[in-house]
Amino acid sequence: MKILVEQLRINGRIYKKLEEIQPKDLKIRNKVKLYAALDLNRYYNAIIIVSQKSRLLMKDVVKLEEIVQKMAIYRDHQFKGKTLVLDAPLCSKAKAAFIKAKWKIIEK
Repeated sequence: MKILVEQLRINGRIYKKLEEIQPKDLKIRNKVKLYAALDLNRYYNAIIIVSQKSRLLMKDVVKLEEIVQKMAIYRDHQFKGKTLVLDAPLCSKAKAAFIKAKWKIIEK
């Protein structure tokens, strides 16, 4: 968690509160780490950490959007911002789709 907080701070993202959500609670089987964060302006943000060897494709954009919707239902509020922390290569079309859907992308 300390590594995540430091990486977010370097990229200009400072949060008051950072809570981990277990993927089992949302009934998803993806190997991702999920966090609900409260920023300094009291807005909730969804943070998803993806660590995989294969490239992130367009189908993953849809999958991650569904995960954010499940997180919103689970936490019973909407997320103002969405942040994706990647340790994998990203397809150029997928990157464009993430940017169009207002995701903030942080690549390790």
